[in-house]
Amino acid sequence: MSTRTIAVPPGTAGGRADIADWRPEDEQFWESTGRHIAWRNLWLSVPALLCAFAVWGMWGIITVQMNNLGFPFTQAELFTLTAIAGLAGATMRIPAAFLIRLAGGRNTIFLTTAMLLAPAIGTGIALQHKEWPLWVFQLMALWSGVGGGNFASSMSNISTFFPKRLQGTALGLNAGIGNFGVTTMQIVIPLVMTVGLLGSIGGEPMTLLKDSGWIMGKITAGTPTWIQNAGFAWVLSLVPLSILCWFGMNNLRTVSPDTGGPVQAFLKITWLYTLSFAPAIAGLYLYLPAPTGLGLLNMWVAMPLIIVATLFTMKLAAFGTMKENIAKQFEIFRDRHTWSMTALYIVTFGSFIGFSMALPLSIAVIFGISHVPDAAGVLQHTLKNPNAPSAFTYAWIGPFVGALIRPVGGWISDKVGGSIVTQAISAVMVVASAAVGYVMLLAYGSPQPEQYFLPFMLLFVLLFAASGIGNGSTFRTIGVIFDRAKAGPVLGWTSAIAGYGAFIAPVVIGAQIKAGTPQHAMYGFAVFYALCLVLNWWFYLRRGAYVKNP
Repeated sequence: MSTRTIAVPPGTAGGRADIADWRPEDEQFWESTGRHIAWRNLWLSVPALLCAFAVWGMWGIITVQMNNLGFPFTQAELFTLTAIAGLAGATMRIPAAFLIRLAGGRNTIFLTTAMLLAPAIGTGIALQHKEWPLWVFQLMALWSGVGGGNFASSMSNISTFFPKRLQGTALGLNAGIGNFGVTTMQIVIPLVMTVGLLGSIGGEPMTLLKDSGWIMGKITAGTPTWIQNAGFAWVLSLVPLSILCWFGMNNLRTVSPDTGGPVQAFLKITWLYTLSFAPAIAGLYLYLPAPTGLGLLNMWVAMPLIIVATLFTMKLAAFGTMKENIAKQFEIFRDRHTWSMTALYIVTFGSFIGFSMALPLSIAVIFGISHVPDAAGVLQHTLKNPNAPSAFTYAWIGPFVGALIRPVGGWISDKVGGSIVTQAISAVMVVASAAVGYVMLLAYGSPQPEQYFLPFMLLFVLLFAASGIGNGSTFRTIGVIFDRAKAGPVLGWTSAIAGYGAFIAPVVIGAQIKAGTPQHAMYGFAVFYALCLVLNWWFYLRRGAYVKNP
């Protein structure tokens, strides 16, 4: 490896991890030097991102098992845990979108991966105490948002390593395989809860009060269950992964010229991540009902306030070179394409992560209960359905398909153009979402809801597949529209706003289930997809479009 490529600017302390000369668009440089470095960073980024998604998304599975074990919380309170994790992860993506330029890729990915140990261990400890108050579990769900934030920095980092012609493929692989963290979590957590994974130091098991399951079928009530392993299991992979990221990844000085030494970089990352917790906590306190919060704001007011407050806090609290760098990166908000691509990315990734979070508990509530009328003819939703499908057996399939097909979406988009692929999948999602709503309507009014489970799952798998392909196409579009300086922050920003799907979907679906009209949630999503289909056509596909089929 040439010293010209790995030269370290004066005053830095990164050693051979710092690369001063980086020209991926130069074909000779790419083939001789750049390609090997870029792919090495990608293959280390992927498992780190996978674990980040697993820690962020684990509350979708944990809440189902808390219900099966008889934790003293209502279904509405359990939905708040999933929603809090989703909102925190999305909010933390806002500062994460700007971390690579401020702190360097290797520094950022190492530290944010190591940070995941805290919510993993904390959740494992909390889940051993059924008698602890709800706010403890809500705090752990909030802390798990670190994993959601990591996506923005990971995508922003990988985009800087690859030439434009490979943006769809590289980002599709990073996000697609990284998103297997959702599927991995949905398979691994039910499995590790069946064994004393850490022996005596892992705590005692609890006894299932309701039937549970895993991918091979049901686990009957009365079975010993180590729910704490849902958190502890990730420690076994996070420790070696953190070490590998530190010794195997690189900081690109052409992208991150003013990071300083590793300690300075770590302080910047910690400071900005800490800042993002403040508006998230304040917004949740105003949004969540008593006794957790004040219940003063609805979701559609609280969420924009949190976003604006996070941006304002970052700008106000930045100092030194951080202040100048953040101001430069905020220039993306003046570009109309930042906003169009944000909406389109909500369609794809927002749907993927939102449905991943909401699907397990939705299966348990809609199909785990026999919906029968009382003497007055009013439907009741309390009688256990003896033929209910296990959420743990099936919920992983949709996210698995969505993650698996995502690199394919990037590859196809590199060949035919990103926007035409986005247009096709948006049309599919309009139809599939409306159809899921209709099936929900039938199931929620039936004493045998299981008869509608097969079309329900098939339609959801179609939604996940379309959203996965669309993730690849939107990555490609962003990589083509924006120059290298802006593409990373835009990827981070769009992923941050789309990440709020992890908050919106559980809240909207949970609220509509409580109201007895779960189909309304899916009809609403279908309307949004249709509006974005028109937006994509207007910006990128019509005659005289701003940029033609990027």
